[in-house]
Amino acid sequence: MQSKLTHLNVIETLEKNYMPYSMSVIISRALPEIDGLKPSHRKLLYTMFKMGLLKGAKTKSANIVGQTMKLNPHGDGAIYETMVRLTRGNEALLHPLIDSKGNFGKNYSKEMAYAAPRYTEAKLEGICEEFFKDINKNTVDFVPNYDNTIEEPKLLPTTFPNILANPNMGIAVGMASSMCSFNLKEVCEATIEFLKDEEVDISQFLKAPDFSSGGQFILNKSELKAIYDTGKGSFHLRGKYRYDKQNNCIEIYEIPYTTTTEAIIEKIIELVKAGRIKDINDIRDETDKEGLKITLDLKRNTDADHLMNRLFKMTTLQDTFSCNFNILINGNPKVLGVKQIIKEWTTFRVSCIKKQLAFDIDQKQQRLHLLKGLEKILLDIDRAVKIVKDTKKDKEVVPNLMKGFEIDAIQAEFIADIKLRNFNQEYILNKTKDIKILEKEIKNLDATLKNEDKVNKLIIKELETVSEKYGNPRKTEIIEEKHIEVVKEELLIEDYNVKLFLTNENYLKKVSLASWRSSTNGHKLKDNDFIVQEIDGTNKSDLLLFSNKHVVYKVRCHELEDKKTSILGDYLKNLLALAEEEKIIYMTATDDYSGHMLFFYKNGKCGKIAMESYQTKTNRKQLANAYSNEAELVYIEHIKEDKELVAVSSIKKILVFNTSEISVKTTRNSIGVQVLKSKNHSTLTKIRALEDVVFADVKYYRGKIPAIGTYLKKEDLLEKALENLSFIESE
Repeated sequence: MQSKLTHLNVIETLEKNYMPYSMSVIISRALPEIDGLKPSHRKLLYTMFKMGLLKGAKTKSANIVGQTMKLNPHGDGAIYETMVRLTRGNEALLHPLIDSKGNFGKNYSKEMAYAAPRYTEAKLEGICEEFFKDINKNTVDFVPNYDNTIEEPKLLPTTFPNILANPNMGIAVGMASSMCSFNLKEVCEATIEFLKDEEVDISQFLKAPDFSSGGQFILNKSELKAIYDTGKGSFHLRGKYRYDKQNNCIEIYEIPYTTTTEAIIEKIIELVKAGRIKDINDIRDETDKEGLKITLDLKRNTDADHLMNRLFKMTTLQDTFSCNFNILINGNPKVLGVKQIIKEWTTFRVSCIKKQLAFDIDQKQQRLHLLKGLEKILLDIDRAVKIVKDTKKDKEVVPNLMKGFEIDAIQAEFIADIKLRNFNQEYILNKTKDIKILEKEIKNLDATLKNEDKVNKLIIKELETVSEKYGNPRKTEIIEEKHIEVVKEELLIEDYNVKLFLTNENYLKKVSLASWRSSTNGHKLKDNDFIVQEIDGTNKSDLLLFSNKHVVYKVRCHELEDKKTSILGDYLKNLLALAEEEKIIYMTATDDYSGHMLFFYKNGKCGKIAMESYQTKTNRKQLANAYSNEAELVYIEHIKEDKELVAVSSIKKILVFNTSEISVKTTRNSIGVQVLKSKNHSTLTKIRALEDVVFADVKYYRGKIPAIGTYLKKEDLLEKALENLSFIESE
């Protein structure tokens, strides 16, 4: 009963506490809103705006951070980190929002750390004018801050779709957002065309994502269309390089937005150490004030383009950006396509414009109302002066003016506040001549407010201004996928001859032929261990390892680390995660899966299986039912061509035959055909190659399978050279 109550209490606690926490993270922290900002960004920018940093001089970052804490109580460290990413110096944004002075680190480097806030200075960039335009005209709603002492805007009335112009990423509870950035000119043009015709194909104007880091965007039209339509998908970015022929080096000067110089350098060093890349003498990070630069010193006669294609495949010099356009719309998270985002932004911007128009109309109507009251005074200034002069008490001036000229309290208060020296016809005429202008302006504003097309034209005009004023050429070059050289995995693998050794204790060792030839010492082995098989292969070969549990494990030779003879090698139980009592009993290397596998069983049968049966389209690591489990296995061999073999029975009968007589089976675990017949319960005990035995008369033992065989003559020998054979003796 107690356990059940505890269970219910846990559920109740989760419902009570976890859901509000989740919603708080989603709404108040992690996901961007339609203005393209997260709450932390908005609080920081609004604080800087209120500090006069849009037009004024730069101030210490520590001052900005301290002021922002009035709106953002999450600590100075978090605020400063947010600020760093928005600065021009950090280079994280396509259109930085903060003009910075000092070291703000670099988005493309983990090690280039930013300086403390007491050392750096900042102010708002000019583009932020577009974030705060008419913010004091009720364009957006304001809410109290966390301690109800001041108010802050729920959104900023951005005059362009900043949500698409700058990248944004966030991880909430149970959901995430990943927004790529687009070129501002293209965003404005696409939005303008959308406002003119909602059915427009925006991909004609919004060519592809654009990033502050530059690089190249690999265009796959179907993938890009899916992202534009659904807001989800991924695309590939790659770095840019140039080859310095004089110094025989490659200079990488732009990298994908998603990676860092350290990640690229570490991976290249790892590849060089592993022997997978052998064309590089040295690698240096030469990033300086001029910008990013990674230099690769090459060996003589290295093909720079071929090397870079390999590095694109093997490092984050070519990387993937995953899109998840999850943004908050009226407090609700939604994954939207690009056109839907533009539609939501235009809806938001139309609302801002209408609120601004309504505000302007109200202000002008108030002014008009005052002037119309003043106009009535013009009819009889002397009476107005007399009313004021004859009024005994100050508080009765306004009511008396209201009665005398049939005006309201606001108009009367305005008239009463006019200085005596201004109580003349010239002053009043100058003031009242604005009445017609105001009436015309109000009429025009009201007409605009009620006409969607006119509102759209205002937005279009703003977008054109923003595009012209702040738009820049694309930084990320677009290259079509068909123009990218497809680098097959085989080309990435260095090809050289290897020797492979299998020991009785199940250690596997791959030794390059060059290392093997230069080795002066013998193999290092565990006590009482010995080599049971030695085969030749290449670094590109597939290695097939057959176990006593009827499983074949497939390993690509290049995935095995090159060993020296003085090292034990890879322990197969760990490498292959072998089952209890499972052991590798035979191995073979193949480049093309040609030939056949031969499996001889104690009952005298042989399964001849085409090597192609072990070839798979996918990179499967193991295949069950590699051979038959119906009888005890005596011998395994991989043959490229048919050959002469010698079968030996338990009663010393001998049969010489050619493997061409054995029919090929298509099923891997087929037990095959009878080769050696049984006599008086005899069994097959050994298989030998004909060249490994000494027979005076081979014809004497030759027979057509299946056959019982012929007894071994005293002068003939079965054990000519056993040390290089690969076979399994029956116990």
